[in-house]
Amino acid sequence: MNLVKNSLLFILAILAACTPESKKISYTAEEMAAESKKTNDFFEKSFNEGLDRSPEFQTQLGIKTNQDKWDNYSDENAKTELEITKQELQWIKDSINYNALDENTKVSYDLFVASAEKEINNFKYRHYNYPVNQMFGMHSGKPAFLINMHQITNRVDAEAYISRLNKLKPVFDQLIVNLKTREEKGIVPPKFVFPRVISDSKNLLKGAPFTGGEPSTLLADFSGKLSRLDNLDQNEKEELLSQANEALIGSVKPAYQGLIFFLSEQEKRATTDDGAWKFPDGVAFFSQALKNTTTTDLTSDEIHEIGLKEVARIHDEMRKIMKKVGFEAELQDFFEFLKTDDQFYYPNTDNGKIAYMDSATSIINNMKNRLGELFLTKPKADMVVKRVEAFREQSAGKAFYQRPAPDGTRPGTYYANLADSKNMPKFEMEALAYHEGIPGHHMQLSISQELEGLPKFRKYSRYTAYTEGWGLYCEYIPKEMGLYENPYSDYGRLAMELWRACRLVVDTGIHGKKWTREDGIAYYQENTSGSERECVRMVERHIIMPSQATAYKIGMLKILELREGAKTRLGEKFDIREFHDVVLTSGAVPLDLLETMVNDWVASKS
Repeated sequence: MNLVKNSLLFILAILAACTPESKKISYTAEEMAAESKKTNDFFEKSFNEGLDRSPEFQTQLGIKTNQDKWDNYSDENAKTELEITKQELQWIKDSINYNALDENTKVSYDLFVASAEKEINNFKYRHYNYPVNQMFGMHSGKPAFLINMHQITNRVDAEAYISRLNKLKPVFDQLIVNLKTREEKGIVPPKFVFPRVISDSKNLLKGAPFTGGEPSTLLADFSGKLSRLDNLDQNEKEELLSQANEALIGSVKPAYQGLIFFLSEQEKRATTDDGAWKFPDGVAFFSQALKNTTTTDLTSDEIHEIGLKEVARIHDEMRKIMKKVGFEAELQDFFEFLKTDDQFYYPNTDNGKIAYMDSATSIINNMKNRLGELFLTKPKADMVVKRVEAFREQSAGKAFYQRPAPDGTRPGTYYANLADSKNMPKFEMEALAYHEGIPGHHMQLSISQELEGLPKFRKYSRYTAYTEGWGLYCEYIPKEMGLYENPYSDYGRLAMELWRACRLVVDTGIHGKKWTREDGIAYYQENTSGSERECVRMVERHIIMPSQATAYKIGMLKILELREGAKTRLGEKFDIREFHDVVLTSGAVPLDLLETMVNDWVASKS
C-alpha cells in the first residue's frame, strides 16, 4: 500500500523555479565544494543564532551560557521569529545556486526551505493549540525542565537555578496573556482539562517552603543537587538554600497562584466541545495538521479507513493467540480476562513498582547485547530507565523518552509512569521498552544528534511520522528476532499496535467526524483491552493534540512498505543492518524523502 503521494518531486520543482538559474550546465568539484560550504555555513549560522535566542534549548544541549534565563513566550517574539524565518528563506533562495550543491547539501537545502515555508504557512494557526493541558505545558514542564535538564555542578549553576525560579512569574504572566489571546479567538480547552492542570499546579505548591513539612518538589530537587556538591562549604549551601526559598515564595508561588486563579475562572466558560472543528476555520486547520504530522497528503477519511482495516487485521492476529493459550471465548472476553486477572500486573505497591523497573531494565539490557544483529551504527550515549516523577505522574503519559545531552553529561532516559500498576500490564512491558528505549527512540534520537557532517538543524529536526513510525516499527523488530517468547507478551505487542490503529480511527473521528469524547472512549473500550483510565486518557490526548496520534501507524506502515520493497528487489543482497543505516543516519526526514533515500540505496546495490 503506497501511503505517501510523492510530493518531494513537486517540492523540488518549486524550489528549482525559485533558485537562481545558472548559465553553466556542470560545475567543477571545487565550485560545488565552495557553494556547498557557503550553504552549510549559512545553516550553521542560522542554527547557532536560533540557539542563542533559546536559553532552554541551550540547557537541553548542555550549554550553560544563558542558564539563568527562560525563553520568550510572547506573541511579539513569535512574530519576530517569523520575520527571521522569512529573511533566512529569502536569503537562501537569492544567494545559493542550488544546481552547484553536492547531493547531501541539496537535501539539506530542500529540508530547510520546506521547513521555513511550513512555518510561514502555519503561522496563522499558531494559537490553535492548548499550551496548558493534562499532558504537558508550562505548569508541569518548567519544574520537569529544572529537575531533569538544569544540572548543578558549582555555585554558578546553583545561582542560575535560583535566577530561573525568580523569573518564573514573568514567564507565567506571558502564558496567561497567551491563554487570553486564544480565548478571544474561541480556542479554549474542553472542561476535562482544567481539574487535571489545576491539581498538578497545586501539587507544586505542597511542602516547604509553601506549606511546611517535607520539602516541595522544586526545593527537594534543588537541595538534593546542592547536597551532592563537594566544592561548596556548608555556609555557602545554606546561603543558596535561603535564596532558593525566597525565590520559591516570591516568584514561584505567585506564578502558580495566578495561573490557578485564571484557569479556575476560565473553567467556568469552557464547554465539552472536543474536536478541532470548533476552532475558526477548524476543518482547514485539521487538514493541515494531518499533512504536517504524517508528511503525506492522506485525507482524514483515508486515514480513518486505514485505521478500521488495521484494527480488523490485528483483531484476527489476537484471535490466533487466544487459540494458542487455550482461551475459548470471544475476543471481548479475552480483553476482559487480561484487564482483570492479577497475574498480568505487578502489585500496586512500592515493591511491585521496583519489580517493574527491574524487569524493564532487564529487557533493555538484553536488547543492548543484541544490537549488532540489527545495526551497523550504534549510539555512544547510554540509556537509563526511570520512573515519572510523583508531581506529574497522575497526568503524564504511560511512557516517554528524553534524549541524552550531546556532551554526554546526561544519558537518554526511558520514563515509565507507575502511578497505578494496573495501567502498566506485564504483557506490554517488552513492546513499551523497545519503543521508548532500545531499539526505538534511543537509537534514533541519539544517533541523529551524534551524526557528523550533518547540519545541526537536521540533527534536531522533528517529523512525527518518522520518529513515532520508527518507534512502532521497533516494537515489531524483536518479534522477528525470536523475542516475545511468551504468547501473552506477543499479545502485548499486538495490543500496543492495536492502540495505534485505533488512534487513526478515533483521532479522525473526533476532529473530522465530530465524535464526542464519549464516542471515542466507547470505541477504545469495545476494541482494545485497555483499562478505563487508559481509554479515557487516550481520547483526551487526541482532543488536545489534533492529528498527532496518527503519526505512529502511518509512519510504521511506510517503513515496513519500504523495507519489504527493498527485500523484494534486492533478494539475498538485502541486509537489514544497512537498511536501518539508511533510515537512521540522515536525521529525521519526511516520509516521502525517506522513500527516495531507500530507493537510491536499493539502486546502488542492484
